[in-house]
Amino acid sequence: MKQLMTSLVMASALASTVATAGTIRLGHDVGYAGAESLDPISPSRFFEANQMLYSRLIRQGQDGQPSPELATEWSASADAKTWTLTLRKGVKFHDGSDLTSADVKYTLERINDPEIDSPVAAVLGIISEVNVLDDQRFEIKLSAPHADLPLLLMDYRVRIIPEGSGGNIAKTGIGSGPFMLEELDSEGTTVLVANPHYWEGTPTADGAELIGIPDSQARVQALMAGQVDLEQSITAQQKRLFQNNPQFKLQTIATGEWRGLAFRTDMAPLDDPRVRKALRMVVDRQEMMTLVSGAEAGVITCDHPVWSGDQYRTEIDCSQDIEGAKKLLAEAGFPNGIEVTISAADNEPEWIHMIEVYQQQAAKAGIKVNLNMVPSDGYWSDVWMKHPASASRWSQRPADQILNEAFRSGSAWNETFFDNPAFDQALDDARSELDFEQRKGLYAKLQTILWEEGGELIPYHLNQTRALRSNVTGLDPVEQFSIRWHKVDVE
Repeated sequence: MKQLMTSLVMASALASTVATAGTIRLGHDVGYAGAESLDPISPSRFFEANQMLYSRLIRQGQDGQPSPELATEWSASADAKTWTLTLRKGVKFHDGSDLTSADVKYTLERINDPEIDSPVAAVLGIISEVNVLDDQRFEIKLSAPHADLPLLLMDYRVRIIPEGSGGNIAKTGIGSGPFMLEELDSEGTTVLVANPHYWEGTPTADGAELIGIPDSQARVQALMAGQVDLEQSITAQQKRLFQNNPQFKLQTIATGEWRGLAFRTDMAPLDDPRVRKALRMVVDRQEMMTLVSGAEAGVITCDHPVWSGDQYRTEIDCSQDIEGAKKLLAEAGFPNGIEVTISAADNEPEWIHMIEVYQQQAAKAGIKVNLNMVPSDGYWSDVWMKHPASASRWSQRPADQILNEAFRSGSAWNETFFDNPAFDQALDDARSELDFEQRKGLYAKLQTILWEEGGELIPYHLNQTRALRSNVTGLDPVEQFSIRWHKVDVE
């Protein structure tokens, strides 16, 4: 009740924001405590703003497959080590300058600059050279063959910025996307205006307001009160507030998004793969999903991140096995069970509920789970990848990208500190394999390794349920990386 009252107070504080036709108003969680950056490759990237400000070379089509954005066509050499791409003509940045191959070269080389140490380098580190052929054509040379480079270029952070702009892009937000920056205030209201020279045509909406609301319940209350127009992801419990209400619309989309529990594999006793597997074997995944998110809230997965819509997904049997978990713990020297403490931010109800369910399930195998609830302010900088075990969340990524970004040894966002040479070699082999069926088999091997030895509990991938006001138009029922923001309007 206290949380609900706090949420209502926060929503009421937004009452001064008058609804304006033609302005899209979104709430966001201020996940980086005011340090949100307009630099697309920053670890603290301002996602909600960046997806409207910048364009990618290749984007996700509504089927999830590579689709032209700034690049209109691409082709690979016979050995898949050299890719040639052609840019769309007539695209301009917000400052009026032309977008050319030189800007692409600068953007991609900046991603792999070791002095910047961007997490995106784990995705595109395979790029060894970018050569400008002319203003509209360029080639990407790879250090090893990669048959799926277009999938990597779809990354939501691989946004093209003007040549030489890296020093100030975090504040200026100059891209080629449908909206332009007018005012940056990540803890208050960030204001964007329509880009009249956007290559797909002038956006339908006049602008967008991105309003910082850290508490998820407060964002829902703000939506109900008419202070925002859209909430990208709501829980099963929150969904009931909008059903059968003509003032709202609901969209449900299958995604590769997940909420998980990350156990650091470099800290005892979690450094023993038998202990890690036991911690994951105790989970009844269907029961957890039903209790936390709803019986049909997603698709069960077996502690690997490859979602059901990915061409490389493999199916594994990960049924709850209490006796098997006890046996593994005994073999590891813990016949009487173990005790683990999992940290989670206090503004994420799904995390808290997941850990509470996990407590009950793990107790059957003699595993005592403690919940360490910490303030959301600074969670990603002070708790995540610092504490022995912590709650985590990831958005959808293609198999190659997420396996490299979250599980390759030494990757900046390898949150479990997983260090497995055989896994790394299989990653390299999969990227280099030009035969699809053999490549698919290698990706299946990678998923099996994570089930056997990994440190991440990924119980299911979520269906995303989006709530929006009935006067919002042009928003297709697609996952958030495929939204065409220039089509969205508020009437």
